[in-house]
Amino acid sequence: MSYQQHFSMGSGSRPARRNFEFGRTCVVRPQGKHQATIVWLHGLGDNGSSCSQLLENLPLPNVKWICPTAPTRPVALLGGFPCTAWFDVGEISEESPDDWEGLDASAAHIANLLSTEPADVKIAIGGFSMGAATALYSATCAAFGRYGNGNAYPINLRAVVGLSGWLPGSRSLRTKVEGSHEAARRAASLPIFICHGTSDDVVPYNYGEKSAQCLNTAGFRNLTFKSYEGLGHYTVPREMDEVRNWLTARLGLDGSRS
Repeated sequence: MSYQQHFSMGSGSRPARRNFEFGRTCVVRPQGKHQATIVWLHGLGDNGSSCSQLLENLPLPNVKWICPTAPTRPVALLGGFPCTAWFDVGEISEESPDDWEGLDASAAHIANLLSTEPADVKIAIGGFSMGAATALYSATCAAFGRYGNGNAYPINLRAVVGLSGWLPGSRSLRTKVEGSHEAARRAASLPIFICHGTSDDVVPYNYGEKSAQCLNTAGFRNLTFKSYEGLGHYTVPREMDEVRNWLTARLGLDGSRS
């Protein structure tokens, strides 16, 4: 499936809008009663198909998984080489400027995928690496009730999972949440699960740890951070089992097929 959306910067000289064309979306249907729908976001250079193959073997029979593919775009981190990426990034650091236009376009695409789910189905977002960064950015949009460009965030997000990722926009997060009682209320009630390996040589462990601390300090109180000793930039069955158990508890999923 292809999806196009136009965004312009929220202030300043309004540079020419970029066009974002998203790739194919793969869906894994629930094998039991449909209780939750989760969008799962791949890492840099990957695609939705590989995520769906991983998730279809995760024993969560009441979950529908939606696995989109990011737009193919030049990525500054790779010297301008084009690959699938949810947003542009020059370096993975707190000082690196954030691609708000790309982040907003991806967050809006994800919300659009979830917007047609039945009202009684709980919705969540998760991801790995850059996908985790995009999921955590979506969490902040859900708390603020709007995207970075000011447009309203349209869905009631019930849980967020981030594996081996980082938080874009961390520098201004606390000020934004503290400036709104409603944002603070939503932040405090949104369950977030962040996992990171101590031997990650792509997104260093301290970035994941700092992201969790930043979210917690900003008012995201319902947050769990798990470290995995010796784990690099990949997932392992033990980690995915904990993700499954956390999602089952937070989303109130049936423990067995129904």
